[in-house]
Amino acid sequence: MELSREQQLERRLWRHFNKGITQYGLLNDGDHILLGLSGGKDSLALLEFMAKRAKIYRPKIKLTALHVRMSNIAYESDTAYLEQFAAAHNVPLMIRETSFDPSTDTRKSPCFLCSWNRRKMLFTTAQEIGCNKITLGHHQDDILHTMLLNLSFQGQFSTMPARLQMRKFDMTIIRPFCMVKESDIKEWAEIQDYQKQKKLCPYETDSHRSDIKQIFEQIEELSAEARHSMWNALETAGKLIE
Repeated sequence: MELSREQQLERRLWRHFNKGITQYGLLNDGDHILLGLSGGKDSLALLEFMAKRAKIYRPKIKLTALHVRMSNIAYESDTAYLEQFAAAHNVPLMIRETSFDPSTDTRKSPCFLCSWNRRKMLFTTAQEIGCNKITLGHHQDDILHTMLLNLSFQGQFSTMPARLQMRKFDMTIIRPFCMVKESDIKEWAEIQDYQKQKKLCPYETDSHRSDIKQIFEQIEELSAEARHSMWNALETAGKLIE
């Protein structure tokens, strides 16, 4: 019997998700993992697939989700929806609030300060509840866009790795969607009818990331092998595990 488009997509997502986990050694028996749940399509899909993975006998992992609200940014995250979504997948959800003052460090963009403060809350919570890993919803496109950003604006060949061992304390950041295309996640989110969060961020236009995304799309149009070639370059240079 021929598989439906949805079944084909689910199989492809599951295959690439597990390939990333296996290839970069992201999971170990006994892991307690804190999942950063922003409410965007990537983090919702990550919770769904990690919850499915947690049901597998080995490696046995424990999953907790955290949603961080920024009190100084006027945006609406529907916490009731996130609580309902996490509960439907049997994942306990914590909600914490933090903030930042963009006038305190004018050298850094508000996007950087927002991200840094969210990340700080993730680390603090992970340590408080005894997690040894933090998982984030970055996909392959994010990793390749970051490489192009760093190359273009910092003159560095680097990116967000699939697995990052923190040097200052015992915590590992993992990105299980590292081999998953954004287009597949986007299609899955539409099929599953994920509720979109209303974003009213005043700093959203500050980022070069959307420009790089367009450039990356143009490169892919020029060469069907571009994604594969860039990924191989990162792999060869040892940039995907740190």
